[in-house]
Amino acid sequence: MIPSGLFFPYSVCSDAAGVAGNLFAFVLFVSPIPTFKRIIKNQATEQFSGLPYIYALLNCLICLWYGMPLVSPGIILVATVNSVGAIIQFIYIAIFITYAEKVKKVKMSGLLVAVFAVFAIIAFVSIRLFDPPARQIFVGYLSVASLISMFASPLFIINLVIKTKSVEYMPFYLSLSTFLMSLSFFAYGMFKSDPFIFDGNIFYIWTYSTQQKPYRNYLRFQMELELFWGLYNWRCTTTTAMNLETTLENLY
Repeated sequence: MIPSGLFFPYSVCSDAAGVAGNLFAFVLFVSPIPTFKRIIKNQATEQFSGLPYIYALLNCLICLWYGMPLVSPGIILVATVNSVGAIIQFIYIAIFITYAEKVKKVKMSGLLVAVFAVFAIIAFVSIRLFDPPARQIFVGYLSVASLISMFASPLFIINLVIKTKSVEYMPFYLSLSTFLMSLSFFAYGMFKSDPFIFDGNIFYIWTYSTQQKPYRNYLRFQMELELFWGLYNWRCTTTTAMNLETTLENLY
């Protein structure tokens, strides 16, 4: 129970955490725009995969449903961020299907239909079989499982970083934005006393801390390698220039 004198600042902090989470999430949602500009420009999906956007759409739909007042009253900021996310992911998928090869087009279309079918089943079951308290628990567990499956993907990227000895495939600012979003919604979940919000987001906070050690190691390795080749090229250029000057002096 929150003391009456603290209710207003408590509510303000809660809303501030939720709004911050919405803003950081929006940065994540728009981050693939350069990829889709390239797809539209080349009129081909090339080697890009559409599966991440399928998973992201399903995650947004489940979390959107969890944030609806019919399921979880009082956490509307969860619904707003995921409604925006679902629309953006749907646009990405539509663009991908438009420019994909026939096999990919059929596969992605089937997966898109499957996503909406799964979401419809979840919504129907949660309304018809569960009363409001149990409904929140049912959808809450599904949303946490969905979030963890999404946030676990960077762990696979770590293997790629170690294999290639390059941080190219782990953009720092993208990871940082995801971390700040998770931190904001973790705080929002704590303020709202909602374990289904903070449990899913604390997982990525742990994932982010796990990423940082190999990231720092290979970033330093990459910087040292670039510095070495820079000095090597400078030395070669200087030596070539000196040899050329000596040759010209001998000629004249």
